[in-house]
Amino acid sequence: MNTIASSRSAADAARLPLMLGELRLPTMKRLWADLAEQSNREGWPAERFLGVLLEQEVNERETRRLARARIDSQLPPDKSLASFDFDAVPAISKAHVTALAEADGWLAQGHNLLAFGPPGVGKTHLIAGIGHALIDHGYKVLFVRTSELVQRLQAARRDLRLPGELAKLDRFDLIILDDLSYARRDQAETSVLFELIAERYERKSIAITANAPFSAWDEVFPDKAMTIAAVDRLVHHATILEMNVDSYRRRAALPARRQRSATTTTQ
Repeated sequence: MNTIASSRSAADAARLPLMLGELRLPTMKRLWADLAEQSNREGWPAERFLGVLLEQEVNERETRRLARARIDSQLPPDKSLASFDFDAVPAISKAHVTALAEADGWLAQGHNLLAFGPPGVGKTHLIAGIGHALIDHGYKVLFVRTSELVQRLQAARRDLRLPGELAKLDRFDLIILDDLSYARRDQAETSVLFELIAERYERKSIAITANAPFSAWDEVFPDKAMTIAAVDRLVHHATILEMNVDSYRRRAALPARRQRSATTTTQ
């Protein structure tokens, strides 16, 4: 009887990896034998063994999902909220940004996020940091230079596949358009940008970083009427972050300049 039971146990053990592979449970396939040995040794009830095994699968699946989402997002990997210097931008409330990073309902309502300020104040860092946090909360985010996206949408329009390209972008809960001010109508036909804004209006969220205020956006869109329409759609449901402080990069460079000046004076 023991021999029969032992043979049956060995047969079950041989079948398990095949079944777990068929069910696409790679973590359970990798860990089941070690956990089964520990379970037998420590006398776990069946519920605990199964629960621990499933927990490992769920945790690793979530880790893989986050890794894929971060790669798909194209977010700069080093720009997190943890490394953002809130003290350097007193007008920005850390509590407010934390609420935005937790979604706080605004993504579900298709609201927008607009960050304005001169170059070097951390607009991209702040918005990218929010993007990373939103991925951690299960949302899909895309980070893209505005000029690059304009070129991509232009190519789609030329090939008569613009609706399909816009539909692909629709899978993202938030699209971050970085450096909108650098998209110029004399460099490219930016009406495709307006089509993206109109397509997502009140459905899906857009975040924008821009050096120039709304009054200068005539340089981005083909005509004044389109500029007004784009701004109207963006600000209708929007949080606006004003970051009008000295350039972080310039402040960071000052100590080095002073040191060089002091060294030169000493010499």
